[in-house]
Amino acid sequence: MVEQPRAILFDWDSTLVDNWPGVTTAMNAALGAFDLPHWSEQEMRLRAKRSMRDNFPTIFGERWEEARDIFYTAFEERHLSALHALAGAEELLSSLRERSVLMGVVSNKNGNFLRAEAETLGWTGFFHRIVGATDAEKDKPAREPVDLALSESGHAPGNEVWFVGDSLVDLQCGVASGCVPVLIGDEPIAAADLEKWTPRHHFTDCDAMRRALTD
Repeated sequence: MVEQPRAILFDWDSTLVDNWPGVTTAMNAALGAFDLPHWSEQEMRLRAKRSMRDNFPTIFGERWEEARDIFYTAFEERHLSALHALAGAEELLSSLRERSVLMGVVSNKNGNFLRAEAETLGWTGFFHRIVGATDAEKDKPAREPVDLALSESGHAPGNEVWFVGDSLVDLQCGVASGCVPVLIGDEPIAAADLEKWTPRHHFTDCDAMRRALTD
């Protein structure tokens, strides 16, 4: 059994849930409005790790806020119907709650959408705080959303607080915030990046993480 964390902050998409069909459809609505080529779902997964306010100016230039509004309108129509929990995610969260591990979410998804999705899944009660893009002064991988997620929790970043996510941005955020960086899933990350932003643990999925913490 691995060392037991006292608190865990989770990324959201591809860590606990899958909502990529809805995200991809919304993104293609924005791209199409600007006569830009559409993205496949796989391209969306690879390109959407940073927050909109960090990513959209690069894609859409000075009109990125117009593109943002188109995206949000399209996403709001379908993000709850397209949402589903990843296998083992709810069992993992329930197991951690039973052992009184404090939990939070730090995601680069818009905070209002994020909290609506948690409510739809019946998961809001699992988390001390759910922090999304623009909720803090800066977005992931900066440490500000981590500090916000842990505020008033009695926990501070350190060796007993894990940051769990599926991407390089999550590893970077874990290191930047002083938490234990933990990788989950099988998203490809370059060897050089893994060497620089080395995860303390790597679990294949939620079930594997739950077993490692309980066996």
